[in-house]
Amino acid sequence: MKLIIQIPCYNEEKTLKETFNDLPKKIDGIDEIEYLIINDGSTDKTVEVAKSLGIQHAVNFKQNKGLAKGFMAGIDACLRLGADIVVNTDADNQYCGEDIAKLVEPILSGKAEIVIGERPIDSTEHFSWKKKKLQHFGSWVVRVASGTDVPDAPSGFRAYSREAAMRLNVHNQYTYTLETIVQAGNSRTAVASVPIRTNPETRKSRLFKSMWSYCKRSAKVILSSVMMYNPMKFFGTIGVILLILGVAVGIRYLVFFFGGDGSGHIQSLILTAILVIFGLQTLLAGLQADNIAVNRKLLEDIQYRVKRLEYGDDKDENKKENG
Repeated sequence: MKLIIQIPCYNEEKTLKETFNDLPKKIDGIDEIEYLIINDGSTDKTVEVAKSLGIQHAVNFKQNKGLAKGFMAGIDACLRLGADIVVNTDADNQYCGEDIAKLVEPILSGKAEIVIGERPIDSTEHFSWKKKKLQHFGSWVVRVASGTDVPDAPSGFRAYSREAAMRLNVHNQYTYTLETIVQAGNSRTAVASVPIRTNPETRKSRLFKSMWSYCKRSAKVILSSVMMYNPMKFFGTIGVILLILGVAVGIRYLVFFFGGDGSGHIQSLILTAILVIFGLQTLLAGLQADNIAVNRKLLEDIQYRVKRLEYGDDKDENKKENG
């Protein structure tokens, strides 16, 4: 059983050593542990520090491409290197490295394919009151959107089985954390959470530049993910609400009409027509988007099969079947 711990890095020469030293060198049930950095266009000595620490693998970008692109590039590299489990952690030593053993345990025992570390948000001193509330609210929205019970959706401290990693797709360029949960929930992938510890803050978050920016970009990711993976739920809800409002206004008009006062409420009749038309159009858009989603799922299945061939998993499976 091979575990690769990947560390996305962007100018992390000051914190990478502390992060690496905190990572486990041995875990029960794991035969090999290797380490990989995703150098996301660093302009400092991050790569040199990684080499001096003995980190075996690196994915290098010539310019900064963002967290989502870096995460997926790291996943691809880990799979090519034969990882059975991939763990993602941050280079700022936010997460307690010893708790990686907790992350991989549900995968080793066959209880989950994806495991997300649940931070003690309420007791984290460097989180402001507003940030704590936003983290809880955002996680609740993701739970509703994905149908999962993940208590800490923005947490980047995660473990993926090889099977789950091969099925990952991230389309937004902001962050992988929210979209992958929505994807996992809609594909019925077994997702678990385990409580983990955090370390004192070493630097300010580069993803959380301002409350407004974080809320706006996270909301965009969640909405686009729901529309992509469960479009009928999104468009259907809006369409039904518009139809109900239209019917309600129409009934109000009929009450006045049969009461002999219909001529004074023509605006209600016009509003009824507009709401009903918009409601039906939204439902039709949902049906069209749902058909597109079916084709996307077929393409994802093809992509998964191609990855199995590319990474040699099908060859290994055939060898097992043929003895």
